[in-house]
Amino acid sequence: MNQPYRLPPEWAPQQGILLTWPHAHSDWQPLLSEVEPLYVRLTHLISQFERVWITAFDKTHQQHIDALLRKAGIPPDVVTIHCAPSNDSWTRDHGPIGVWDQQGNIHLLDFTFNGWGGKYPADLDNQLTRHLHRQGTFGDLPLESVDIVLEGGAIEVDGRGGLLTTTRCLLSPMRNPDLGCQALEALFCDLFGIKHTLWLEHGHLSGDDTDSHIDILARFCNPSTIAYTACDDPQDEHYHELGEMETELRHFRDADGRPYTLVPLPWPEARFDPSGRRLPATYANFLILNGAVLVPTYGVPQDRQAITILSSCFPEREVIGVDCSTLIRQYGSLHCATMQIPRKAP
Repeated sequence: MNQPYRLPPEWAPQQGILLTWPHAHSDWQPLLSEVEPLYVRLTHLISQFERVWITAFDKTHQQHIDALLRKAGIPPDVVTIHCAPSNDSWTRDHGPIGVWDQQGNIHLLDFTFNGWGGKYPADLDNQLTRHLHRQGTFGDLPLESVDIVLEGGAIEVDGRGGLLTTTRCLLSPMRNPDLGCQALEALFCDLFGIKHTLWLEHGHLSGDDTDSHIDILARFCNPSTIAYTACDDPQDEHYHELGEMETELRHFRDADGRPYTLVPLPWPEARFDPSGRRLPATYANFLILNGAVLVPTYGVPQDRQAITILSSCFPEREVIGVDCSTLIRQYGSLHCATMQIPRKAP
C-alpha cells in the first residue's frame, strides 16, 4: 500500500448494502423455500434506507430473484442485481471492505477468503468481489487485492483508532500462519488506520464455525459503547467462557485511556438444528444502516428485550427485528449475510 487508509465504523454514512442471494448450488438447497422469504424481507427493509446490491449465481437465478422482488412490490430503482457464481451467501466475509484514503475517497480492499480456515469450499466466493468489480457493480471505486486472509466479520472498529477482534480467529494457523499479533497490528495500522488493537482471548458460541468472529460476540455501537453477548445461565456451557470475555472487555481502554461503556445483550434460549447441533443464536449480529438497525430475532422470549436494549444504544435510528431462525440453520445471522459500502468521508 502506498498510503494509509482508514476503516469507517459501521455507523458512518453508507452508499448501500451487498447481499449474496442463496441458491441451489450451495448448502442452502434444501432450505431455499424457507430462507428466500427472509432475503426478500431483508431487501425490502434495507431498500427503505439505502441501495441494495444483490449477487445472483447466474442469469436464471437473476430472473428468479427479480420476480420475487417484483412480487413483493420492492421498487426496482433501489435494487441492482448482478451475476457472479458463489459457494455460499456470507457476504460479510467474501465481500469487499471499504476504506477511506487520506482525501476521504472510498477504496475497496479485497482480502483472501479461504472458507474460514479451509473448512468449506471457497474458490468461487474468493473471486466474487473481482467479478462484480469488472462488471461495474461498484461504479468507479478502485479495488485493491490484499494477499492476506481476513473476513469482515472478524473485525470491529470504534472510529477513533481502536480495532476489536479475537485471537482464536485471527491467529488461527489455517489463516495466516506466518503473521502474529505484531505483524497483524502493523497491517491494521496501514490498511485501516488503527492505533491500538484490542485482542479478546475468550468468547465462543457453540455451533459457530468461524473461530469466534467478533461480530457474534461484541460490537461497537458508537465510539465509546460496546454491546456484547452475555450468558446469565450458570448451567449453560457458555457461562464461564463468556464471563471471561466480559472481564476482558472491562479492562479494555479507548484511545484516550477511558473504559468503554459495556451493554450486555440477552442470552437467547438455545436453538438446535434437526440433528441436535446447537445453533449460534446471538443478538450481537445486528446490522447498522443509515437510518435503522436491523436486529436478528429467533422466536424466543428474549427477542423483545434485545430490541429494547439496542434501541437505547441507537436512539437516533429505528430498531427493527428480523426473524433469523432459518438463517442460523447455516450457522450465521444477519450481519454475516450483509456488507456495507461506505460513502465518501464527511
